[in-house]
Amino acid sequence: QVQLVESGGGLVQPGGSLRLGCAASERTVYAMAWFRQAPGKEREFVAAILRNGGASMYADTVKGRFTISRDTAKNTGYLQMNRLKPSDTGVYYCAADSYRYGRSVSGYDYWGQGTQVTVSS
Repeated sequence: QVQLVESGGGLVQPGGSLRLGCAASERTVYAMAWFRQAPGKEREFVAAILRNGGASMYADTVKGRFTISRDTAKNTGYLQMNRLKPSDTGVYYCAADSYRYGRSVSGYDYWGQGTQVTVSS
């Protein structure tokens, strides 16, 4: 059972930046992803990356502003969020899986507890 612990959420003004972290308890994670959920909305895909960092993918709404990365030596993934908008507000969840990689919520077996990101002036 892989445990994921997120960090780095908070309140930021529009146009600002935040970096989220996700520490994994196991080295066997194949893919790591970030999802987010705004109040009253479904959880949506943000970004995903393979274990070796050789491939990554992004939602169109964050492409060019967010960067996903991994530090395999530390078993930690990151989501650098720049030029944040109020529409980026939500609870951000780290997800991981030992075999699968993709944009679907159902494609990930392991989830963190979530961290709140609020973009507001």
